[in-house]
Amino acid sequence: MRASSNGPSQGGRTAAVICISLFIFKFQPKYSDQLSIPYFKLTEVGLGLIGFGISFTFLGVSLFFDRGLLALGNILWLAGVIILIGWYSTLQLFRKNYKGTACFILGLFFLFVRWPIVGIILEIYGCFVVFSGFWPSVSGFLCHIPVVGWVIQYPVMFLDRLRRG
Repeated sequence: MRASSNGPSQGGRTAAVICISLFIFKFQPKYSDQLSIPYFKLTEVGLGLIGFGISFTFLGVSLFFDRGLLALGNILWLAGVIILIGWYSTLQLFRKNYKGTACFILGLFFLFVRWPIVGIILEIYGCFVVFSGFWPSVSGFLCHIPVVGWVIQYPVMFLDRLRRG
């Protein structure tokens, strides 16, 4: 049997998707008072999945838009968002912003039909539009981190000095 050069076999991808979906459904509580694990553990798992999703996406982009890594990164990122903020909040977030949601889903479609460059550009744009309400608080948080805040604020201070003369 000849090995495929396009990445893991279809059975491997299907098994990964099934495992991730079972993981998501296992940790969703039926009632708010019946959490099987503490809430802070769910947030740690959600943040970990988001981190792995971003890492796999970055690795997929750096390896010349590898379709398998990009798809795995998207699945992990979306699973992490769902675990972190919950099903209902995720649906509200994506329903509130139709333009960003449409771009993100269209990007996923282009990724799966083997147009990864167009797909990743649409996904990034969709994420920026969907999460645009969070950027002021994120930038405020980043400005208070010692080195990162200086790097973010330095170009603004430099442009102010140039304008003053």
